[in-house]
Amino acid sequence: MENPANIPTVNNTQYNMRFLWLICIVAAMGGLLFGYDWVVVGGAKAFYEPHFGISDETPLMRGWAMSSALFGCIVGAVLSGILTDRFGRKRLLILSGAMFTVSAVMTGLSWSFFSYNVARIIGGVGIGLASNLSPMFIAEISPAHIRGRFVSINQLTIVIGILAAQIVNLLIARPVPEEATAEFIRQSWNGQEGWRWMFGAETVPAFLFFLLMFLVPESPRWLVKYGKNERAKAILERIGGADYAQAELADIQQTISNEEVAKVNFADLLEPKLFKILLLGVFLAVFQQWCGINVIFNYAQEVFAAAGYGVSSMMFNIVITGIVNLIFTFVAIYTVDKIGRRPLMLIGAAGLAGIYAILGTGYFFQSTGVHMLILVVLAISCYSMTLAPITWVVIAEIFPNRIRGAAMSTAVLSLWIACTVLTLSFPYIKNALGAHGAFWTFGVICVVGVAVIFCKLPETKGKSLEQIERELVD
Repeated sequence: MENPANIPTVNNTQYNMRFLWLICIVAAMGGLLFGYDWVVVGGAKAFYEPHFGISDETPLMRGWAMSSALFGCIVGAVLSGILTDRFGRKRLLILSGAMFTVSAVMTGLSWSFFSYNVARIIGGVGIGLASNLSPMFIAEISPAHIRGRFVSINQLTIVIGILAAQIVNLLIARPVPEEATAEFIRQSWNGQEGWRWMFGAETVPAFLFFLLMFLVPESPRWLVKYGKNERAKAILERIGGADYAQAELADIQQTISNEEVAKVNFADLLEPKLFKILLLGVFLAVFQQWCGINVIFNYAQEVFAAAGYGVSSMMFNIVITGIVNLIFTFVAIYTVDKIGRRPLMLIGAAGLAGIYAILGTGYFFQSTGVHMLILVVLAISCYSMTLAPITWVVIAEIFPNRIRGAAMSTAVLSLWIACTVLTLSFPYIKNALGAHGAFWTFGVICVVGVAVIFCKLPETKGKSLEQIERELVD
């Protein structure tokens, strides 16, 4: 990634890059906790399942243990839609930090399957809030020509959180014989205590995020919407100086009429032009989940078992996928403001369709070994540099200022509903279609994604949020 000092100025504006990086990284810590909380369950799964008596004979319990946090995500996304345009981005991000902290402690101490799921739902509320608000806040505070890069930082921290969870799981888990039975694991330290520490390790970054968010300013675009122009101007001046602040403030004010100041009107989402944009955002959010890559993260144990790997080998292979995920997210950060959003989305959807076709064929012929791991790594590479970060960039950009909170929360709500449905239903899909049929199905979905992106997605590279709004709505 380039040195921030080397980022060129626009119209001779000297940007305070240190300030921008600091506030965006703190806001993006919500993404880090989102990534950790989302993936830690995949590594802990091999140990908490025997502890709670979950097996192939209890697919509902298995699906609920994996997806209970996702139900919390739905609640968090709904709360975000109701509250963010009324109370702002900062206060709700502070609330999400508190949710993550409480969830980490409670999950580690859970004394029953019920208490485990309650704790996971609380953490899910935090994810639902942060996954909506972190990229939205970053998009609203970043200059147009580097907005894609800064919003992609949120995806980078998600990936770092994913990798951190995978490494923590690997370091905490004690060696397990490849042929270990569920009862052996249940009686082991891993089955009694290890999985608790995997979840509890999140407490430190969660509490740090909670504290640091008090030091971050509010979104200037939200402040303008609520008539707090002087506060907004002061923040914009700190970002790019007086001339930049004056120009940005005037541009933002043009997109918000006097009648819309301090008002949240959800009925606006049903206006024909706005509804069309909302449908596009919802489709992209759902597609990011139903493209199938999350199954590899959430059900890594089954994916690698089907490729012939035992428990200990799987833990190491999962870390490999996290490292690849991190490396190729840097590719996205470097290219998003150069190549653009639309080409990267097309590359991602088409690439995954091809990889799934081959991967499904491998499972169909019961192929095992390192080449199956390579195909999984290729899929993660393709996803990490395209659909994973760029979807968040696009849905943070395309909605108008006056209803961005409500519209983006609707898209994010759709994302988490799609993720919940996929996670809860995958045990049944896998049992009905087999691993090969599941990946072929995801491949077909990716082909549909290519068609919609090609026909409907505009390019937003290098445009201000207000310019995007005028082009799409006016």
